[in-house]
Amino acid sequence: MAFTGKTALVTGGSGGIGRAIVRRLARDGARVVFSYRDSAAAAAELAGATGGVAVRADQADVASIDALLEPVGERLDILVNNVAVNPAVPLAAVTAEEFDRVFTVNTKYPLLLMRRAAELMPDGGRIVNISTANTVIPAPGHGLYGASKGALEQLTAVVARELGERGITVNAVSPGATDTDLLHATNPPEAIAQMAGLTALRRLGRPDDIANAVALLAGPDAGWITGQNVRATGGFVV
Repeated sequence: MAFTGKTALVTGGSGGIGRAIVRRLARDGARVVFSYRDSAAAAAELAGATGGVAVRADQADVASIDALLEPVGERLDILVNNVAVNPAVPLAAVTAEEFDRVFTVNTKYPLLLMRRAAELMPDGGRIVNISTANTVIPAPGHGLYGASKGALEQLTAVVARELGERGITVNAVSPGATDTDLLHATNPPEAIAQMAGLTALRRLGRPDDIANAVALLAGPDAGWITGQNVRATGGFVV
């Protein structure tokens, strides 16, 4: 029960990797506040199962940060920036509006949330940002996604330096191909099978695999790990 007495905030906790993170932190004793956008029923079910608090917050609107932080209270021990959008937009279809949307959700919102969270965190707090293996494995059509997450990785390293004197660690976790509904909705079965074959462990990642990496970085034994990017990919190579 490493997180007993601690409050955690997870963005995008109603499904996929975020849901696994909420469950893992709650299982280890944390009181978890998490955001959702559209999946109200799934969020309510998860809140009931974990004793957490679900807050509707659209990450495309930075003004929603106030509502998201309201149930956190005066102290926040752990922040996990998990929400992201990943539209398939080739160069010929990129617009200024789509650029702004992707970078707001994937980079601007996490940055501003880190700023606010740092004000509520005691010394020794933990921040974990979810990035992606696509920052080192370029995928056609995913330039905005990879670029926005690359920016988040740089912010992770810089914020780690800025908060280090307070013992607050800031790290990133970069999942590879992970067995979620989104993966199956955006890839044909043959492509998914190929992804599994490209990992050293010969399988897709599971949401719990990523949640375990987050729990490690958020826990008491990771106090000497900061400014790092843990590539939780199962040894994915191309």
